[in-house]
Amino acid sequence: MSGNIRLLSDTLAKAKADNRAALIAYLPAGFPTVDGGIEAVKAVFEGGADVVEVGLPHSDPVLDGPVIQTADDIALRGGVRIADVMRTVREAHAATGKPVLVMTYWNPIDRYGIERFTEELAAAGGAGCILPDLPVQESATWREHADKHGLATVFVVAPSSRDERLATITAAGSGFVYAASLMGVTGTRESVGEQAADLVRRTRATSELPVCVGLGVSNAEQAKEVASFADGVIVGSAFVKRMLDADDEAAGLVAVRELAGELAEGVRRVS
Repeated sequence: MSGNIRLLSDTLAKAKADNRAALIAYLPAGFPTVDGGIEAVKAVFEGGADVVEVGLPHSDPVLDGPVIQTADDIALRGGVRIADVMRTVREAHAATGKPVLVMTYWNPIDRYGIERFTEELAAAGGAGCILPDLPVQESATWREHADKHGLATVFVVAPSSRDERLATITAAGSGFVYAASLMGVTGTRESVGEQAADLVRRTRATSELPVCVGLGVSNAEQAKEVASFADGVIVGSAFVKRMLDADDEAAGLVAVRELAGELAEGVRRVS
């Protein structure tokens, strides 16, 4: 069974045709529970997200700040497994018809088996994977299996990436390029910064893939700012914080749906 890289590409292309950036949301699987996490993904889609990244909780994240680490810890203590991540992708995609990716560190895939992981993700209707710690030069086997199953391979670029390195990364990737707006870990910021616009410009010079910016975006004004120069706006910690701060699961769903609506309005504003 083939995955949904085409759906992802078409969704990003439609946003561009509508003269706006796409809204990409991130939520970890299994948080606050497996069922609750599935409902949260559905809620952000209902609020206006175009794409959702489902995080595979990891005990030793290198990109994620304290908010997402807290959610991952809750999910891991709850016993979340890769099967639950696949279920989250499958049910969220089936309910909405929209593209769902998995964001994961490499170790869980390596232990699970590349062929098994890609086959199951494609069967679940997944659009691909974001792999923040897989070096491009060591990714050939993964990309072979991902391509075979119709899955995107999204790599992360950073402000420190030199132009030659950007070209190498974008040539190997598919779906879109994840541009980290700053050096550091995930979390909300007061300002996204000028580094992000420069990184998008330099990345676009190496590839025709959409360039989507993450790390630090938490409100409609920041989403509007990033949407003025990027193809997509990625928001994670702000959604997770809404869930963490909610009095109960139902209130958390309302909160993330509302935030998605605010951010969707932000990416659609014309400056």
